[in-house]
Amino acid sequence: MANETMTLKTDERPVSSERKEIKKKDLIKSWLLWVTFGQACYNYERMQGLGFCCSMKPIIDRLYKNDKTARSEAMKRHLTYYNTENNWGAIIAGVAASMEEDKANGADIPDEAINGMKTALMGPMAGIGDTVTQSLVKTILLGIGCSLALSGNAFGPVLFVLGMSVYTLLLSYRAYFLGYKYGRKSVTKILGSGIIREVTDSLGALGIMVLGAMVSANINITTPFKLDIGGSIVEFQSIFDSILPKMLPLALFFITYKLVQKGKKPILIIGILFLVGLVGSLLGMLG
Repeated sequence: MANETMTLKTDERPVSSERKEIKKKDLIKSWLLWVTFGQACYNYERMQGLGFCCSMKPIIDRLYKNDKTARSEAMKRHLTYYNTENNWGAIIAGVAASMEEDKANGADIPDEAINGMKTALMGPMAGIGDTVTQSLVKTILLGIGCSLALSGNAFGPVLFVLGMSVYTLLLSYRAYFLGYKYGRKSVTKILGSGIIREVTDSLGALGIMVLGAMVSANINITTPFKLDIGGSIVEFQSIFDSILPKMLPLALFFITYKLVQKGKKPILIIGILFLVGLVGSLLGMLG
């Protein structure tokens, strides 16, 4: 009929002709649920599937508020296996929200397309996130925080918590809304811009600087070993310092690093260091 306000989709369920739109508060709530509970209920069967589904609930409730069946189907759609890095992976949640909005407004988007998008992007985003967040940002902040704590500054752990919180919230918020705004093109936009390489290179250089500072400040190895050559006392520590200050701590770091690279277990490395230190101290070689 001419005045009828309902149309039929291919599944023969009535859908309102009025466009359904997600409100900003729904997106913010969805983002908060993902960034805070995305890794809740981790399990071997679906990994972050339950957390992702929970983050989609505000979106689904808004789009299908008058259709209980559609809400149920949408929730099931997001209970599949899913696993990525939370912060950079927030972009996938944003893309999923965008696709759900289009689907609710009649776009020909099958369930397989949404799940396929999640499956295709969760690997690359996990790779980027683990490299930047776990290997660089967290390592740098931990290095600075540990150095402050070891020097007796109580602000060390506070700095780490604040730094990670700011990084997590700002990055995940930007990623989520970038994903919602540009849809599936947002990931291509990020990867094609070269920004990932610039960020990793910059943080990598900063991380090396922080690591060098930690080795110098926190590894204290000296040698009291001396030789009397024709009445002249030769102090080996003075010779090492003239060649390179903190030479022994640096050498110990590289030896430990090589042992780790060769796959030696941490407990074995600790045992070796303890034994060398004990024997060196008893022989008067190490101080």
